[in-house]
Amino acid sequence: MSDNNSRTSFYLDKQNAKWKGVCAGIADYVGIDVLWVRLAVAGLTLVGQQWWIVIAYFVLAWVIDPKPTGLYQDRDDQKFWQGVRSNPTRSTAEVRSKFRELDRRLADIELHYTSRNSALANEIESLR
Repeated sequence: MSDNNSRTSFYLDKQNAKWKGVCAGIADYVGIDVLWVRLAVAGLTLVGQQWWIVIAYFVLAWVIDPKPTGLYQDRDDQKFWQGVRSNPTRSTAEVRSKFRELDRRLADIELHYTSRNSALANEIESLR
């Protein structure tokens, strides 16, 4: 499995787990606060009497792999991969936009240093 594939997979989040890490894994996968996932699971199970959720919870806890330690480099990396999972097209467009902005800035810098800038040339000569 490639590194990018592992970042877009669903894992149990044992580091933030209260019990088995299923709710924390769901929260990490979709990018919402784990409290809301836990409240939704508890609410649907108790108030909505959706008892199949308990069975699904145990099946997921048994079948799904735990999240590898160090999967994300930092919080920004985690947010980026959550965005990729939720909307890959938007994430790709955002990355392209950032690269276009960097390319424009580099072009501006190159133009500044390669153009005939007598003030800059005089300043460089005075430093010699």
